[in-house]
Amino acid sequence: MLFHIKQTHAPADCPYGKGGSPGLFDRDADGVKLLGYYLAFPEHTLFFIVETDDIKHLQAFLKPGTSIATAEITPVSDRPAD
Repeated sequence: MLFHIKQTHAPADCPYGKGGSPGLFDRDADGVKLLGYYLAFPEHTLFFIVETDDIKHLQAFLKPGTSIATAEITPVSDRPAD
């Protein structure tokens, strides 16, 4: 299943200069395929398209940022509804 994730953090919590945005997610989380990764730097927002079939894998993917970031997770598809 595909998911669109919007992850945001407060400017005061910005990881710029402290490892950067890759520290807010686990690119190597088991069971998660990262299909897209985009930044809106001035808005302190990251956007991801990921594929996974288990919520536990999705939680592991986002775990590094849970202390400073909020995530909105939306299931998405490239197929129209029947």
